[in-house]
Amino acid sequence: MWFNFSRRAALVIGVLLPVAETIRRWGTWFAYPPNYLDDLSIGAALLFAVWRTARNPVIGQRYLGAAWGYACGMGYASFFGHLAQLDAPDPAPISHRTLVAILGGGWLLCIVALFAALQPIPAQSEAGEAPP
Repeated sequence: MWFNFSRRAALVIGVLLPVAETIRRWGTWFAYPPNYLDDLSIGAALLFAVWRTARNPVIGQRYLGAAWGYACGMGYASFFGHLAQLDAPDPAPISHRTLVAILGGGWLLCIVALFAALQPIPAQSEAGEAPP
């Protein structure tokens, strides 16, 4: 159950995060590219981990844990960086306070998904079959 939650969350966040960041930074991509590329790298890491878990859940679990660990670290920096500049303008079409709330919820989801990725995989997965 936990493993499947982590895999599904990685797939959803791996696709949604780069799309949301593209919308948020539309027209400002080249002002400072690292601000844009961090979310793309998180999405790529999560999607790669989903692919690895589909091929071999036991080995893929390591990649899933690493991808969620990376997402948690980047989420920490993003959340507290934006929290420190709560009243600063942002290129997003939403208020900065709303953005900080979304980042906080996303970071919490990453922490839960990391916890889920580190749980033991059901026994049938060790034979190379995908868990239910």
